[in-house]
Amino acid sequence: MKSSASSFSGLRLARRLALVGAVLGAAALTGCYVVPVNRGYPPVAAVQVVPQPPSSMTFTARLYPANEAAAAYGMVSGVVTNDLHGRGIFTTSINGESFSGEATRVVGTSSREGIANGAGSRGSYINCRYQMNSATLGTGQCKLSNGANFTMHVGG
Repeated sequence: MKSSASSFSGLRLARRLALVGAVLGAAALTGCYVVPVNRGYPPVAAVQVVPQPPSSMTFTARLYPANEAAAAYGMVSGVVTNDLHGRGIFTTSINGESFSGEATRVVGTSSREGIANGAGSRGSYINCRYQMNSATLGTGQCKLSNGANFTMHVGG
């Protein structure tokens, strides 16, 4: 009977080894996963991004003194933000007073001519006429309500 007991224990050992092998194999595969490799099927769609045109452009405006009244202020900087539809916002600060208003193109003339007006925070006002020499450069004249005159350069 000894031979039948030893074959039973050998069978037990074989089952245990098979079980241990299966457990180790399963444990080794738990960290793995399948990654599909794209071999062109299905084809990948290309996405084309079309840049949007700008919704506005901002230009600097430099106002240079053109008479004795303006000489006291020196060169003054301003900003014109063009909405690209013939209108814009004009802002500047002269002697501590902030001016803000609208810049528009003159109707009935060439599309290059425009007017910019601004109301000051202390009750003064400024009126400017300008002509754009290109899409981004222009010149003009501005007059402050106290009689100060400026030569204006836009852009550049």
